[in-house]
Amino acid sequence: MIRVGTRYAQTAALDAEFHMHTYARKPAMFVRGEGMRLYDDDGREYLDFVAGIGAVNLGHSHPAVVEAVREQIGRLTHVSNLYYVEYRDELARDLVALHGGDAKVFLCNSGAEANEGAIKLARKWGTARRGSACHNIVTAERSFHGRTLATLAATGQPSKQEAFAPLPAGFSHVPLNDIAALESVIDDATCAVLLEPVQGEGGVFPCDPGYLTAVRALCDERDVLLMFDEVQTGMWRTGPAFAWQLYGVKPDVMCLAKSLANGLPIGALVATAAVADVFAPGDHGSTFGGGPVVCAAARACVRALQDQRLGERAVESGEYLRARLRSFARDTGAVADVRGAGLMNALEFSEPIADEIALAALAHGLVLNNIGTHILRILPPLVCGRPEIDTLCGVLYELVAC
Repeated sequence: MIRVGTRYAQTAALDAEFHMHTYARKPAMFVRGEGMRLYDDDGREYLDFVAGIGAVNLGHSHPAVVEAVREQIGRLTHVSNLYYVEYRDELARDLVALHGGDAKVFLCNSGAEANEGAIKLARKWGTARRGSACHNIVTAERSFHGRTLATLAATGQPSKQEAFAPLPAGFSHVPLNDIAALESVIDDATCAVLLEPVQGEGGVFPCDPGYLTAVRALCDERDVLLMFDEVQTGMWRTGPAFAWQLYGVKPDVMCLAKSLANGLPIGALVATAAVADVFAPGDHGSTFGGGPVVCAAARACVRALQDQRLGERAVESGEYLRARLRSFARDTGAVADVRGAGLMNALEFSEPIADEIALAALAHGLVLNNIGTHILRILPPLVCGRPEIDTLCGVLYELVAC
């Protein structure tokens, strides 16, 4: 049974009365966090295998990020992009260096905004190349790129789109890892291909390495941009700083967000200099994007992720997690698939029990996220180690065996 505290009950009542009901919230109220651990309003401890949907790669309340925010917010919070501020350009330089140079950055507030900027950039680039008819972007089925109208149109999940039709035109969707299907839809109206190296919200489906290599070659041959949505895969989640480095396939455009500032709202659009220079003053903007507080937090986050070598930790822990989950699958017979990269993983059940398992796990002190009825997404902070994984697998075995 899930126990809830007094503050939870009061907050849930306010939520029901005053918030739009766009989330089916789980029955917990977290008031404090440290590393992989969360604490609710009654002081109960939980292991966090959601990490704010992949946004807290460093773990909760990391001292370097806390200190950077505390120091900066006491001096200057906001002045807008009409002026230069500290840390914005240093952060851009850091991201370009991680990306391998020859790139420029636009900073915004979220992954959806980063993808929206990529769509605009690709369309302007295509217009400059082949005229205004060159505006179509090809994405993958099951993909997820955001909740704005354009990024929702780019998303390859009809169930998320139907209530908001008509959506903006100019997007095509093809099966993932099917190069023939992709080749068949690229024509003179196509300006870009947009892919997640590992699909996140769709259920944690990695691209095949050979597929991404073939996509890169096809885009070069057809003079089409290759764009990667690394909102969830970026910031050492799969091992290297960006998942494209895992595959050795560099995109023309890359989108980041989530853990760039360890849970504070920031996104980044990164593009090769030749593509980025298509944008002119007034083409795109953001009131809050790249503000001094979030940029200070992001710089501290990037340094800490590097210094603590958490990409290596993600690879080691991810391999151990998948081995434990495959053993669990053999022992229980309840699992259809285990897949993932680094610490971005999915456990797919043979039966529609993922939602009830996630809810039951909460009562056992584990924070888990189900995608639909069959898939548990396991997305902990990168500080996750073997003891936490052993606890997770022990609880899962207990719940499924029951």
